[in-house]
Amino acid sequence: MTPLAAIAAEHGLARVGVRPDLAEYVRQVWRRRHFAVALASSKAYSRNQGSYLGQAWAVLTPILWAAVYLVVFGVVLSTDRGVANFAGFLVIGVFLYHFSASSIQNGSKAITGNRELIGSLSFPRALLPIATVLADLLTLLPALLVLLFLVPLTGEPLQASWLLLAPAVALQWVFGTGLAFLLARAVADVRDLARLVPFVLRVAMYTSGVFFSISHYVDDPTIANVLQHQPIAIYLELGRAALLSGVETSVGTWLWALGWAVAAVLVGFVYFWRGEERYARG
Repeated sequence: MTPLAAIAAEHGLARVGVRPDLAEYVRQVWRRRHFAVALASSKAYSRNQGSYLGQAWAVLTPILWAAVYLVVFGVVLSTDRGVANFAGFLVIGVFLYHFSASSIQNGSKAITGNRELIGSLSFPRALLPIATVLADLLTLLPALLVLLFLVPLTGEPLQASWLLLAPAVALQWVFGTGLAFLLARAVADVRDLARLVPFVLRVAMYTSGVFFSISHYVDDPTIANVLQHQPIAIYLELGRAALLSGVETSVGTWLWALGWAVAAVLVGFVYFWRGEERYARG
């Protein structure tokens, strides 16, 4: 150890940009959790500023998309086969899919879209994907209140199962955070991947049962089983089972949802941590 390094170590100073070990990194993230919350609140508030309707767009956007899809898929294409309450089925699907899509899209830019912040302050960069997806959750909350108002208008009664919407969305949020870790580092390493994200989201939208019942439209049982157990479809099913009396789910579905969420956030966090030293240099 050189004399300067010895002096720095004696006074608790560390070299800038060095990746700490995983346990220390987790502690750093936890100590700065309030920064992530404040950043998320700022992001959520600023997204719709500058327009006449402001924060109302957080609610109006999924409502307008649901109305468009209801006309196209419910009236023109008649994809309501096997669904008793197609309006409620579609509205829930659009609201929850919009949350996942926004988390993935925004999470993929958590590093590349915050270069000024990364260059100005020293903090564990994992806070950026966390704050980004938390901002999407904060944006979703008023939309969920509107969803709880819309669902009874489709003929659904108020029931105790509605309480299950909270853990379903919580698991969806954890899964989205895990994907944000994965994609934020991947896009930071290879910028061209950001251009593929919208195409992947388009494929996910058409294969997750947002507009139709997978079990009633996919004839091949193997393909249907795969589509029904991919994560976005799982979270849509949990949301619909919570709010629609005609949709039932099982403990197995909840275990799939928990497994996807835990696997995504653990793998994503470790993968993101291993690239910590590179983010300030990109």
